[in-house]
Order: sequence, then C-alpha cells, then structure tokens
Amino acid sequence: MIDPRTPVVIGVGQFSERYDDEDYRALSAVELAAHAARAAIANTGADPAAVTARVHTVAGVRQFEMSVPGMPVPLGRSDNFPRSVADRVGATPVNAALEVTGGQSPQKLVNEFAAAIAAGATDAVLLFGAEAISTARHLAGRPDAPDFTEVRGGQLDDRGYGLEGLVTKYMVIHGLVSPASQYGLFENARRDRLGMRRETYARSMGELFAPFTKVASANPHSASSAVYGADELATVTDRNRMIADPYPRLLMARDQVNQGAAVLLTSVGAATELGVPQDRWVFLHGHADLREHDIMDRPDLGASPATVAAAQHALDVAGIGTDDLGVLDLYSCFPIAVSTVADGLGLTADDPRGLTATGGLPYFGGAGNNYSMHAIAEVVARLREMPGSFGFVGANGGMLSKYSAGVYSTTPAPWRPDRSTELQAELDGAPTVATTEQPDGEGTIETYTIRHDRDKLTAIVVGRLPDGSRFLAKNDDGDTELIELLATDVPFGHKVFVRPGEWGNTVTLRPQPCPGSQHS
Repeated sequence: MIDPRTPVVIGVGQFSERYDDEDYRALSAVELAAHAARAAIANTGADPAAVTARVHTVAGVRQFEMSVPGMPVPLGRSDNFPRSVADRVGATPVNAALEVTGGQSPQKLVNEFAAAIAAGATDAVLLFGAEAISTARHLAGRPDAPDFTEVRGGQLDDRGYGLEGLVTKYMVIHGLVSPASQYGLFENARRDRLGMRRETYARSMGELFAPFTKVASANPHSASSAVYGADELATVTDRNRMIADPYPRLLMARDQVNQGAAVLLTSVGAATELGVPQDRWVFLHGHADLREHDIMDRPDLGASPATVAAAQHALDVAGIGTDDLGVLDLYSCFPIAVSTVADGLGLTADDPRGLTATGGLPYFGGAGNNYSMHAIAEVVARLREMPGSFGFVGANGGMLSKYSAGVYSTTPAPWRPDRSTELQAELDGAPTVATTEQPDGEGTIETYTIRHDRDKLTAIVVGRLPDGSRFLAKNDDGDTELIELLATDVPFGHKVFVRPGEWGNTVTLRPQPCPGSQHS
C-alpha cells in the first residue's frame, strides 16, 4: 500500500515552432506554454476536462526577458504569466507562482511541489515554462510584429529575480557580465587543475558535446538538427567564431528558440480518482537543492562542490548509484556544467547511456530558465518505455551557483525528505577566499578568459596576491602582450603586475607606472 499523498508525475508535454516552419504562427511564450500544458494534460491518459478542473496550483518558470531588471521586452508580455497560461487551458487554480531566475527552476519546482503534495498542502500542480526568443528577434521592429502584451492581473506569488550574489558591481566593471566570460574562467581553471594543453582541452570539450548533437538531431523539438564531430565543435572558424576563451559558438547554449514544456504533478490519491493509468505514473525517488559560494569566494574556480553534492545526495535519497541509472540529462549550458557533475559522479563523455536526453542546450536549445522542464519531459517519456529503470535530471542555475537534482522511476516509492538544509549549512561553512578589490603590485594568474567582442579582445584575469587574496583585473586597451601569453599553454601561475584605477584594475606583464608619474 502506498500513501495516497505520495507525489507522482502523471503528465508531461512539449511544444515548439521555428520561424522557417511552413506552419509557423509566431506564438507568444504564453501560447507556447499553453500548448505544452495541454499536451501534459492529454499525456495523463485520463479525461482532460477532469484533470484540468483538478489543478489547484500553477507555477511558471521565469522567462529570460523578465529575469533581470530593465531587460527589453520587444514584443510585450503578460503581467501574470502563470494565470495567462492557466486561462488558455481552462484551469482555475487557487494559487499561482512565478519562480526566481535560473536554470535550476524546473527541477526545483518539482522538488518543492512534490513536498507540498506529500504534506497535504495541494494535490494537483501544473508546472510550465516557455521562451519565444527566436520570434522576438525575428519580428521585433517590423510593422507586422505581434503584440504579446496581456494585462491579466489576479493573485500571483512573484518570487522575484533571485539574483543575489550572482553578479556584483566588481565583476561588472571588469567585464564579467556574460555567462560565457564567467564560465570561461571556470573552464580554464579546470584545465589548469587537470594540467591539459589548450588544444587537448578544446578537443575534450568537443568529445563531450559531439554525442549531444546526435541526440538533438533525432529530437523533433530541437532548434538544430545538425550533427557535429568533436573537431568541428572545437575548431575555431568563421562560422564557429570564438566568443569567450575557451568557447567557440558551437560549445555554448543556443537561446534563439521557441519552445515550451510542462509537467503535471498530483498525489497518488488524485491520480487514482482521476483514472490516470498506472503505467503513466512516474515517482520522484530522490531530490536535492543546493547553492554554491559566490564566484569570488570559491576556493577552486574550476569546481563546484555544491553541484556535485546535490547530484550525489539525490542519488543517496533514492538509494541508488550511477550504475543504476538508465537515462540521464545533465544541464549543458557550457561543457564545464556537464563535466563538473560527470567528474563528481564518475561518468565519462563516452558513457553508452549518454549524458543528455534532449540533445543539450547548444543543440536542442537553451529554452531560457525552462530547459530542464524539457529534460524532465524526455526522461519521464523514456522511463515509461523502460519500466523499473531510473532517470536522473540535473538542473543548473546561475554560474554553477544553484543545482537542483531529481531521480525518477516508474517503480512506486514513498516520499522521502532530503537533507539539503543540513548539507547547505555544511557547504556554507567551508573555507572561502578573500578578495582584494583594489590590488596594487605583483601577483600571479589563477585563471582567465579573453572576451572576443566584434571590435576588440578583452583579457579578464583572476589573480592571486602574495597574501593569497584574489583580485579581478583586465588588460589595457592595446596591450597585446598579455593576450599573447594567455593564448599559450602555460599562463597559469605567471607573474603579473596589477594596479587599481577609476574604471577597474588593470593587469600587465611588466610593472606599471604610478598614476601621474613622469617617464621619459
């Protein structure tokens, strides 16, 4: 006998369109999510009207255009995304929520509302998200551009941006704004720790992601159907230009997508009352949600102990190991997001099970914060075809900042609480690195990236001072000597000189004159 309050996934759905499709309709994010939600409701195998009427809570994943204050919204948006979607599917939920920013959101919502169902706070929750970024970029500014503005109003638990600690003013003034530049620091730090040459490491990133392209090519919802070899992904060309060292374009998440996905959670009691066939039921066996130290505080910029701990703890709660998994999807915005978890769990790039169920963010598509909702949908679909096997979803948010993990199976299992709160306290208590924001003098290179903007190259260095504290600095415009060093195999640990300035710290390979000093 299983407790009727046990949470269970009873439906999953996805929807997508491309602007070059014959039946392209230029749907809004609300409409894309609604199509996915209808698909999830139909996927239950029960009466759609009865299932829809049972929905007590809806929760939406925050779109990119409302993930950062002041971001442009070129085609407009709903003021209550979750309720706009609920209206379109005919649901009248009591509660609606909009989750914080981050790719961890879909799995985090599953974990949260599964616990709420187990506690008896609700018995039917519809989760969804969508992005229409491709349509916005394709049609914005045109006279025939659609207007997606909706004034819906109504109750909404808007949880805010959730950006605290992810980006600081200190990082911004040194050019660390884009995810590519920030993850580039991590990737190069990992290369240093592994002692790998640039060319060898680039090839390893290509080998990691080449199998992803094959999975994406077979997925009807993928943004790209192209299959690439490891060398094609790793080699810089005109069509695969360098964005931020060490990432060429094809090794980065692809955000120009029109995709939506949804997951329907209920209690076992509700699923039974609704007549959902038991071969539709997928249980959450393990789960965890953890957060990493802020970037500049991390002892090793090429690692994320919280990410690995979350993945491992979800497996521990489920009572299984990695060998027991039949299908996996590791969040893949950049190679290190995958390799961090793979390293920690003992997985390899050539694992015959594969490390993605969708095709990954660079090829299937990085549907904003909602990517892992697609991963959950794919994993659930595969598990129904492999009854009794286990699936793992790892969802990353921020800059290896937040990680939510879930272990799924058709095998019935009671709700098992996790120990994320206790583990988080242990992680928070680990040693951190001090930062000197205005360094002056000699230091060494810890890690770096080179931002390849259209008009110039910008080197961004994380360095260490003799006292062990860390600093950020960038090169002076026109200083090619530092960039030439960073392009070699051995920049790490190299002596540099850093000086503070009004617009941030500058770093060079030779001592810098004091401001205002005279030299002949």
